[in-house]
Amino acid sequence: MTTFAVRPGSSLQLAGTGALLRFALRRDRLMIPVWIAVNALMVLSMPGTLEGLYGTPAERADLIRQMETNSSLRAMVGPVFDDSLGALTAWRAGVYAGALAAVMSLLVVVRHTRDEEESGRQELVASGMVGRRASLTAALLAAAVANAVLALLLTAGLAGHGAAGALALGLGIAGVGMAFATMAAIVAQLTESARLVRGLTAAVLGAAFVLRAAGDSATDDGSSVLTWVSPLGWLENLRPYADERWWVLALLAGAALLQGAVAYGLAGRRDIGMSFLPTRPGPASGRLGSAGALAWRLQRGSVLGWSIGFLLAGVVYGGMTEGAADLVGDNDNARRIFERMGGRSGLTDTFLASMTGMLGLVAALYIVASVLRLHGEETSGRAEPVLANAVGRLRWAAGHLVIAFGGAALIMLLAGLGMAVGYGKEAGPILGACLVQLPAVWVIGGVAVLLHGVLPRAAAAAWAVAGAVLLIGWVGPALDVPQAVLDVSPFGHLPKLPGGSMQWGPVVVLTGLAVVLVAAGLAGLRRRDMTT
Repeated sequence: MTTFAVRPGSSLQLAGTGALLRFALRRDRLMIPVWIAVNALMVLSMPGTLEGLYGTPAERADLIRQMETNSSLRAMVGPVFDDSLGALTAWRAGVYAGALAAVMSLLVVVRHTRDEEESGRQELVASGMVGRRASLTAALLAAAVANAVLALLLTAGLAGHGAAGALALGLGIAGVGMAFATMAAIVAQLTESARLVRGLTAAVLGAAFVLRAAGDSATDDGSSVLTWVSPLGWLENLRPYADERWWVLALLAGAALLQGAVAYGLAGRRDIGMSFLPTRPGPASGRLGSAGALAWRLQRGSVLGWSIGFLLAGVVYGGMTEGAADLVGDNDNARRIFERMGGRSGLTDTFLASMTGMLGLVAALYIVASVLRLHGEETSGRAEPVLANAVGRLRWAAGHLVIAFGGAALIMLLAGLGMAVGYGKEAGPILGACLVQLPAVWVIGGVAVLLHGVLPRAAAAAWAVAGAVLLIGWVGPALDVPQAVLDVSPFGHLPKLPGGSMQWGPVVVLTGLAVVLVAAGLAGLRRRDMTT
């Protein structure tokens, strides 16, 4: 049991919060700016893109008419409430920006609460003049700072389209971020595992997206009960640039305050390292006879969650393929954007190619998270007992890397099967389009292995690489950036399938590059000292 220097009932329970906040912001000086930049650029690029796509009143009226009748597209991006550029920006980017803010916030909170306790650093900090709730407060404040900066950037960047709408959208996105930050703070008190905290909170975020999508597919005005159950539905029903409902912000603020109060109450009733739902000691059945079996036991929940998510996403994207073709119609600008993402084949094949490319970009996030599980095991000290036995470093790392690289192949395969089911056509071409994304995904995984093996203190920079690739692939085609910029991403060199011709050269080169990166990372891991 840890002895605190500050009595639980005293007014000094927040002592040291300022120092811990500065330390948290310093540790996240790379991660937070990258998440903010990706999110802000995605939103701020939308007005110009949408103006090119729907520049005339007739085109905007046709868009609204299509969204009113196309339930699959409403499930993806929500209903349209007005035809102004600001309202279209909130429609097209609002839900996704809110989801990105939620992910950023939960990662920040978990990193500075449960991660610190798992590594043992929190116990050292608590032995000084630090209040019982100082660490939780610093984590929530770090998330609040990140969301406040994001809100300021969005408000300033969109103010030219209407100050009130810009403020509403910025505050709404930040509010969603803080709602999930405080939710992560609660879950961090309930379980001993940072990995489980991330998984459970991400599952709640996924459920929120599904509920909003189900509600929006049922109604064209966001009035469904399912939409109102989801915080992402609250953001949608805030209606920026469409006669704003300012009172919806009270829902987001109330959720954040209530959850924050619950987290504070729980934090004051447990010891450091403990939880209200203790982890079971050891496997419930079977045995762990190898490093690979241990790696599978540690990562199987993550693989299962990503697999289900990609399968469902594939079904949704496959089901909306015909509707997307109808929506683009004769809009030449929209057609050009899809062609830059998916090639110059028929519009249906182009849409499928662009969607498989987007799933590949998201799969890059999975492989980075899975590879960096090695880094988490090492810095937490859990790797040392394993390596103290007859287990070499390469064998230990190989167990996690098989799951990372093999898991990427699995989730892309399931995405292809889901798209084939949703589209209702032959599965072969769609499966090929999904699997051809793997060399680029593996290159990003190879970068993560290289950073972990050679520069372990900079391993988190793999997230910046994945974020930059996601930004290029997501926003680049819409902004009509030069092809040289698109080619910075490994995804820019892949053949555009289905519809395009299969080109084995880039596939072989990218696969070879991934092998070289992994080999270099493993060589560095074998030669360097283990970190703690």
